[in-house]
Amino acid sequence: MTMFILPGLLCNLSMFSATMDIFPGATGIDDFYGRETTLAGMADHALAQAPDRFVLLGHSMGARVALEIMRRVPERVEALVLADTGIHPAQPGEREKRYALRDIGRDQGFPALVDTWLPPMLTPAALADTGLVDGLRAMCLSAGQARFEEQIEALLARPEVEDLLPAITVPTLSIVGELDRWSPPVQHERIAALIPGAALSIIAGAGHMLPAENPQAFNAAIARFQG
Repeated sequence: MTMFILPGLLCNLSMFSATMDIFPGATGIDDFYGRETTLAGMADHALAQAPDRFVLLGHSMGARVALEIMRRVPERVEALVLADTGIHPAQPGEREKRYALRDIGRDQGFPALVDTWLPPMLTPAALADTGLVDGLRAMCLSAGQARFEEQIEALLARPEVEDLLPAITVPTLSIVGELDRWSPPVQHERIAALIPGAALSIIAGAGHMLPAENPQAFNAAIARFQG
């Protein structure tokens, strides 16, 4: 079964190169969801490129897009992987924090925004890996300020999903880096508790950019989940 990958905020398929090497035929969204400004629009954009049936892997914002796909066409999804994400609505102060980042980009240039946003997504060990950081930074820079602004508006207007999770019947894996400060393991424990029969995998020593920080452990957990 083909794996269809939905990257997160400012991310594309370059972060999943190791995953695409391991799972033959894996594909996904590589255009930052076009110019969509809602998660629903991103889901429709993704579905226009998706195979008829697929294993759906969403990371961070992409996992929220994955849940919108589950809301629309659950019959097309064979299995679901939700990585480094959350299911909570917009939190108090979140809009102000996201707009503060937006304004760094507007006032100081988009590289300054990326250089503020990216480091907290990584563990200290990952930050010491120059090649990893340079690759992730280049990926984010290729998205640009306009897409960042569009994507944060989509996240700030995200729909409620907790009522959706108990209705998910496909095999589901909730997977997260142990040191993810943006979407900590407790959020994934809740996801796994709300989806009937869902599995939970916490990858030791990894942060929010788990698929790039520790692709071996990430891919091995998915392979075990798929059996």
